[in-house]
Amino acid sequence: MKRRYLWLVRRAYRALRHPRLRHRDWWQALTHALFERHLWMPCRDTVATGLTIGVFFALIPLPMQMIFAGIAAMRFKANVPVAMAVCWLSNPVTNVPLFLAQLWFGNRIAGLAGLDLPEAGWFKDFLLWLRESHWFTVPVPDFILNANSSNFILGILASAVLAAAVTFPLVHLFSAIMPHHLPARPLRNAKVSSFMRKIRAQREARKKAKLEKLEKPL
Repeated sequence: MKRRYLWLVRRAYRALRHPRLRHRDWWQALTHALFERHLWMPCRDTVATGLTIGVFFALIPLPMQMIFAGIAAMRFKANVPVAMAVCWLSNPVTNVPLFLAQLWFGNRIAGLAGLDLPEAGWFKDFLLWLRESHWFTVPVPDFILNANSSNFILGILASAVLAAAVTFPLVHLFSAIMPHHLPARPLRNAKVSSFMRKIRAQREARKKAKLEKLEKPL
């Protein structure tokens, strides 16, 4: 499993460093965080954060969940492929059971707290758009559309936060019990790749050239 993961990571890493893309400024600005090696190598800190981010976005019914998870993983210095892969927890097979569980959870919280939340019409319109979109289709069942949308939103947010909060300590516990499968490698000891050093040097050179151009007298 670990060999397969490393093989996939190398393939993705090389694709992102393609010569046709690597020298373009807009591509470097968008993906420069992806070339930090510690964001790809499996270790306790990055995997725990990546799984937490992935589980959170997996339970949020959003289109392009993997993109949001990848951006958040880059922002929080987490393992990018793990964060994006976990988003597949929500898929056409599991969406209906997840929606049902989240609706029940939201109704349960609202009932225990005595909340009488109003309908959120905009959210029902969003669910209808997800079900009828021409680009992608999310199987939103009719019982979700007919239920209280505010309770459903409450169940989505509560389940996502609770699952993310449980995931982080569980990964650390797994690393403590089986460190040979998930070693604890501090982020400060991660090495920077030679390609990333070149990217940083090019960025600094461009900034310096712009400053010299601005300071040059007319």
